[in-house]
Amino acid sequence: MTQTSRIPGFYNQDLEKRRELAAQAAALTREDLLPYLTGGLSPEQAGHMVENAIGTHALPLGLGLNFVVNGREVLVPMAIEEPSVIAGASFMAKLARAGGGFQATASEPNMIGQIQILNLADIYAARLAIYEHKAELLSAVDEIDPLLKKLGGGARDLEVRIFEASPIGPFLVVHLIYDVRDAMGANAINTACERLAPRLEQITGGRVHLRILSNLADQRLARARCTIPLNELAFEEYSGEQVRDGIIAAWAFAAADPYRAATHNKGIMNGVDAVVIATGNDWRAIEAGAHAYAARSGRYTSLSTWGKDAAGNLVGTLEMPMAVGIVGGATKVHPAAQAAIKLMGIQTAAELAEIIVSVGLAQNLAALRALATEGIQRGHMSLHARQVAIAAGARGEQIEKLAAQLVAEKTVRIDRAEEILRQWNQGHND
Repeated sequence: MTQTSRIPGFYNQDLEKRRELAAQAAALTREDLLPYLTGGLSPEQAGHMVENAIGTHALPLGLGLNFVVNGREVLVPMAIEEPSVIAGASFMAKLARAGGGFQATASEPNMIGQIQILNLADIYAARLAIYEHKAELLSAVDEIDPLLKKLGGGARDLEVRIFEASPIGPFLVVHLIYDVRDAMGANAINTACERLAPRLEQITGGRVHLRILSNLADQRLARARCTIPLNELAFEEYSGEQVRDGIIAAWAFAAADPYRAATHNKGIMNGVDAVVIATGNDWRAIEAGAHAYAARSGRYTSLSTWGKDAAGNLVGTLEMPMAVGIVGGATKVHPAAQAAIKLMGIQTAAELAEIIVSVGLAQNLAALRALATEGIQRGHMSLHARQVAIAAGARGEQIEKLAAQLVAEKTVRIDRAEEILRQWNQGHND
């Protein structure tokens, strides 16, 4: 169980010390974090996971600090290549601590399987016929996975949708609602849909075509909220009221304009995807579900909301589909994913979903705060400068020195970095 996610000065430590501090804070042994030292996956293991494997591809793995989710301290592993994301989320989590941290919930882990039925003589009669056999159909797939059933999962409901007009004419789509417990659920859902296909053809007289899960998991939602005390928002020349109102105005832009909402939601997904990847879950499925959910009204808009409470404090919420698991798939195969689950002290997929949505809300706040005050580039470019310095050829102590000069000059470009390095090398040779 994580003892604290508040580790002052963590950023200033070297890698070895950070691993030591992380292990202490999470009440783990240093061996528990070894997958993060080795990259977590051997080429041989990769060869068993994907076809045509020739090796592995690594991403930086950092810790989101300061997170308190439902009263529990959590160290959050985040795998991402973009600078400023982990720092931004960690700082916003620190502000949220003063308001009690993040309160999060996850709905039942119900996934949707879709079964398309074509060549129907009467789609309306076929729809009613399916409902007449609903109990039989649900029973037929409820026992497919005995372990899942034992854990409380299984078939929950059946819905039939009519598509009267499509490029190929009318057809039916059956939605199987299936509780997958602590799994992401794709395999269970697809297997269940395959099982139902022959019987649905018999009942309707039609032809079953596609049989697959939907990534718009709108019956498996995660929700988070936080309150940032007004006094925590003030910094430098900005008052708490200025920062709060600036954040709300920035959110309103995203709520009203799809062009802004796309970038706004991308910022949310910076935090979400980083945890999803670190835990071996399907980040493409999460992305697809999130953006489809953002357009559920018929117009693409913000996934989050920001406003103020009666006391004037900033209040944020985030609701989105969250089909993640802690059993099956890469989560159980990838050593680094297993280490991530252990580091967070997670026991259920619902807990993981609650942490992920909280990180998404924190990252959204970080982006909005920067945009509404000093601009997005100030903090981002100071971190990006290190990457530019390395790309220009800086090594060792040169990296931080060169990055600092680039930021001081407000010219974080590789051509300028290369020019500075040439000057340094020339002076050394002279």
